[in-house]
Formats: sequence, C-alpha cells, structure tokens
Amino acid sequence: MEKTLGLHIIADLYGVDFEKIDHVEDVKALLEGAVKYANLSKLSSHYHQFNPHGATGVILLEESHISIHTWPEHGYAAIDVYTCGGKEKTFKAMEYIIKTLKPKRVDEKIAERGVVPVEPEGVNIEKWQMVATA
Repeated sequence: MEKTLGLHIIADLYGVDFEKIDHVEDVKALLEGAVKYANLSKLSSHYHQFNPHGATGVILLEESHISIHTWPEHGYAAIDVYTCGGKEKTFKAMEYIIKTLKPKRVDEKIAERGVVPVEPEGVNIEKWQMVATA
C-alpha cells in the first residue's frame, strides 16, 4: 500500500490580461488571495517588479510553496503550486488563480510527489522493506 506526500501543479496560463500580471502589487494580491482561499499556512514571501514589465513572487508555506513569474507583454504567467497534507488545498489554490486571472488557455501538469509505502497495521516496516527488496 502507498500514499502520496504532496501534489504539484505546474500551469502555463496564456491570454491573461496585461494589467492583471504586470504589477508586483497585483501579483502579490493574487498569491496572497490563493493562500487565503485554499486555507494554506504562509511562512514568508518575496516579490519582485521587473522593468519595463512583469513580476515574480513566491510564498513559502508550511505545506510547501506557491510561485508565479509573468510576461504580461505576451499575456503569459507561469504558476507553480505544491502542497502536502491534502490534494484539496492544491486544487483550491490553483482554482483561485485561474478564476482571478481568467486566461484564455491553461496547460497544466499535475504530479503526485513522494509516493511512499504505508506500513500496514501490525507489520514491522523494516522487515517489510527487506522482503520487498529481496
């Protein structure tokens, strides 16, 4: 038996309105809103404004991280949402970002990260691993 430690969604958003992703204040509001909407636990964050256009930002979470990097002149935003402790929060954070930015197209890759064995009740995990590798 196995379990997944985390869910990672990498998304390319195309056709995003220039004004929604050009300024660092808007990017910050977007990520902070996603954290609140998904009920995630923020540890810290960092944002940067590019000149003449675009912004980047990352929020370090107890559950992992959310990040964005934008090219408003191309209507493009690269989004990364990775959380552990439940897939629902990962999907909710991405849902918030997509609903807010309203891209014309979304290309997503979803990966389950850290697929590890679950110790069956009453089984010694070390003995089980030795048997599994024999």
